[in-house]
Amino acid sequence: MKEFFIDSDGIRLHAKLDRPEGADKGPLCILVHGFTGHMEEEHIIAAEKALLDSGISVLRAEMYGHGSSDGKFRDHTLFKWVTNALSVVAYAKKLDFVTDLYMCGHSQGGLLTMLIGGMCPDDLKAILPLSPAWVIPENARSGSMLGTSFDPEHIPESIFVNGRELSGDYIRVAQMIHPEDAIAKYKGKVFIVHGDSDETVPFSCAEKAAGLYADAVLVPIPGADHCFTGQTDELAEAVRGFFGR
Repeated sequence: MKEFFIDSDGIRLHAKLDRPEGADKGPLCILVHGFTGHMEEEHIIAAEKALLDSGISVLRAEMYGHGSSDGKFRDHTLFKWVTNALSVVAYAKKLDFVTDLYMCGHSQGGLLTMLIGGMCPDDLKAILPLSPAWVIPENARSGSMLGTSFDPEHIPESIFVNGRELSGDYIRVAQMIHPEDAIAKYKGKVFIVHGDSDETVPFSCAEKAAGLYADAVLVPIPGADHCFTGQTDELAEAVRGFFGR
């Protein structure tokens, strides 16, 4: 395992690169956590292990304001995360051992994966959104974020979501994002894994996304919540299944 930082317009992004034992040239998957998350969460590690088991090198990266990367959580926005992710893609493309590039993200990282898929369709062989929270922009436009309500026409300077302060800029940025545009631009393979008991992002959202993509497979995890609590083995099995197809 190699631990380091990737520069993203002066912001240091904490990263770890893991490779299958004895690996030479081969594919690599960028793996990103979700809102309030980090690279060592149980479901992220489960996905990483499944990728490594499948012969895929894994580049985990923590986005602005999360984990050990620069920036404060309060000040992160999806625009900042998109800039970060583009920097990580550029870094990965320069690695001399990489033959094919994939991207996988959980929750807000799943939304990010969908956005980057639309922005870099020629660079990513497939994308793997896990419990993708692509409802975030819609929720921002409607005035609700994880149980916190606000006036979407007169956004406050900050709101508190799950007890953590979040700048109003997060809402302003999210309102300007339309994931359907990114979905329409990505024609590669899409593999979505989603718990059918997810109360944070309803399973119906995954069904809708799968129906909009040109080439998508949706794997439901029966009884699983948003982070696949107690069911990370099923998550890992699904990911391994995709690469075994």
